[in-house]
Amino acid sequence: MAEVKREVFGRMPPEEGGGEVEKFVLQSDSVRVEILSLGCIIAALETKGRDGRFADIVLGFDTLEGYTRKHPFFGAVVGRVANRIAKGRFSVEGKEYQLFLNNGPNSLHGGAKGFDKVLWSPQVVPNGVCFFRLSPDGEEGYPGELKVWVTYTLHGSELAINYRAQSSKTTPVNLTNHAYFNLAGQGSPDIYDHEISIAADSYLPVDDTKIPTGEVAAVQGTAFDLRQPVELGKHLRKFHLDGFDHNFCLPPGRARRLVARARHPPTGRTVEVHSTQPGLQFYTGNNLDGSLKGKGAATYPKHSAFCLETQHWPDAVNQPHFPSTLLAPGEEYNHTTWFCFGTA
Repeated sequence: MAEVKREVFGRMPPEEGGGEVEKFVLQSDSVRVEILSLGCIIAALETKGRDGRFADIVLGFDTLEGYTRKHPFFGAVVGRVANRIAKGRFSVEGKEYQLFLNNGPNSLHGGAKGFDKVLWSPQVVPNGVCFFRLSPDGEEGYPGELKVWVTYTLHGSELAINYRAQSSKTTPVNLTNHAYFNLAGQGSPDIYDHEISIAADSYLPVDDTKIPTGEVAAVQGTAFDLRQPVELGKHLRKFHLDGFDHNFCLPPGRARRLVARARHPPTGRTVEVHSTQPGLQFYTGNNLDGSLKGKGAATYPKHSAFCLETQHWPDAVNQPHFPSTLLAPGEEYNHTTWFCFGTA
């Protein structure tokens, strides 16, 4: 059983409606997680190392002000469509839709004001909290009124995130959480001593704006073969990579399966990611530049965290041979991702 506490975290600025932001603390013997009603943000996540000590392993801010300013989606649920849509344009049932372009020539993570920047309605549930919001028809250019539920539950050392959605019109939907992890503890300078493995036989090559080319490429013999654990720093040097920001194609099917594992040998901390989703965006914080003041006055330089974003494939709404992100009226979008924390 997890203990669930709620408290006031702050109030949104008047120009953002002035609403109250709550913080929910979920705690078990081995994990403590703080989640905000703004953007369903994971603001802190404490797990034990080999020495039995807790450390906060996600990037973020101490106060609400940090989250209301521009930041790279720290800990947030992103949507209506996570990742990139080429040229911010797509067609559904013969009608073309144009979205706001917020990532060069593309639309990223829902647009100018995505799900990460809005207040959700919270409800405490056994071992966790459920957040609800109604995304109006036409919000950020997307068709249909979308009802969305995001539920966090903590069972022992396992944090589950369940995403559900229903729409009044056919619309693309792709939801994920954008937590930035550093298993050495947030504020640690880099992730080069982490070991990473991803259970994917293929990945999506991208163009210079990070849009998939359409090819589904085998990882065998490439820098993207992470089926066996690699030490990240050595791997990036070996293949002369600036970092990862790529979708890995997971085994087909809707069953829960192990999709990725990260380990920090010096502290022993591990996280295993299980999911029902078809893809995993592995991102190594390439755009972090040390300019943001994080928790405890930490700075977050390049490669100081990684993201394991379970989701549908990028730009799927424009690439018919990718698993579909379209949700029709009467259907339900329903996916779950589990983060299992431990030591090894």
